[in-house]
Amino acid sequence: MSQAVVELAAKDLNSHGGGFCPSPQADMKLWNSHPKVYLDVAKTGEVRCPYCGTVYRLKAGEVVAHGH
Repeated sequence: MSQAVVELAAKDLNSHGGGFCPSPQADMKLWNSHPKVYLDVAKTGEVRCPYCGTVYRLKAGEVVAHGH
Protein backbone atom coordinates (compact mmCIF):
# COMPACT_ATOMS: atom_id res chain seq x y z
CA MET A 1 0.00 0.00 0.00
CA SER A 2 1.05 3.56 -0.72
CA GLN A 3 2.24 5.87 2.01
CA ALA A 4 1.64 8.97 -0.15
CA VAL A 5 -0.02 11.99 1.43
CA VAL A 6 -1.86 14.51 -0.72
CA GLU A 7 -2.78 17.85 0.82
CA LEU A 8 -5.88 19.44 -0.67
CA ALA A 9 -7.24 22.97 -0.61
CA ALA A 10 -10.97 23.45 -0.03
CA LYS A 11 -11.28 24.49 -3.70
CA ASP A 12 -10.03 21.02 -4.73
CA LEU A 13 -13.10 19.34 -3.22
CA ASN A 14 -16.49 18.92 -4.83
CA SER A 15 -19.61 20.66 -3.50
CA HIS A 16 -20.13 17.83 -0.98
CA GLY A 17 -16.62 18.08 0.46
CA GLY A 18 -15.27 15.08 -1.37
CA GLY A 19 -12.43 14.19 -3.64
CA PHE A 20 -11.53 11.08 -5.57
CA CYS A 21 -8.75 8.58 -5.94
CA PRO A 22 -6.84 7.88 -8.12
CA SER A 23 -6.06 11.55 -8.45
CA PRO A 24 -3.75 13.49 -10.75
CA GLN A 25 -2.82 15.49 -7.63
CA ALA A 26 -1.27 12.30 -6.27
CA ASP A 27 0.75 11.98 -9.50
CA MET A 28 -1.11 8.79 -10.43
CA LYS A 29 -1.55 7.56 -13.95
CA LEU A 30 -5.27 6.92 -14.14
CA TRP A 31 -4.97 4.18 -16.73
CA ASN A 32 -2.95 1.87 -14.48
CA SER A 33 -4.49 2.57 -11.11
CA HIS A 34 -7.50 1.20 -9.28
CA PRO A 35 -11.20 2.03 -9.89
CA LYS A 36 -12.20 5.62 -9.07
CA VAL A 37 -13.54 5.99 -5.54
CA TYR A 38 -15.01 9.11 -3.97
CA LEU A 39 -13.66 10.07 -0.55
CA ASP A 40 -15.33 12.38 2.01
CA VAL A 41 -12.36 14.52 2.98
CA ALA A 42 -14.39 17.33 4.57
CA LYS A 43 -16.03 15.09 7.18
CA THR A 44 -12.87 14.42 9.20
CA GLY A 45 -10.22 16.42 7.36
CA GLU A 46 -8.34 13.27 6.36
CA VAL A 47 -9.23 10.03 4.62
CA ARG A 48 -7.28 7.02 3.32
CA CYS A 49 -8.07 5.39 -0.01
CA PRO A 50 -9.21 1.80 0.62
CA TYR A 51 -7.51 0.59 -2.57
CA CYS A 52 -4.04 2.11 -2.54
CA GLY A 53 -3.65 3.65 0.91
CA THR A 54 -3.00 7.19 -0.31
CA VAL A 55 -3.97 9.68 2.38
CA TYR A 56 -5.89 12.79 1.36
CA ARG A 57 -6.05 15.63 3.88
CA LEU A 58 -7.07 19.25 4.00
CA LYS A 59 -4.22 21.74 4.10
CA ALA A 60 -3.77 23.47 7.45
CA GLY A 61 -6.18 26.36 7.85
CA GLU A 62 -8.50 25.30 5.03
CA VAL A 63 -12.23 25.60 5.70
CA VAL A 64 -14.86 23.76 3.70
CA ALA A 65 -18.07 25.73 3.26
CA HIS A 66 -21.16 23.63 2.66
CA GLY A 67 -23.79 25.53 0.76
CA HIS A 68 -27.13 24.13 -0.32
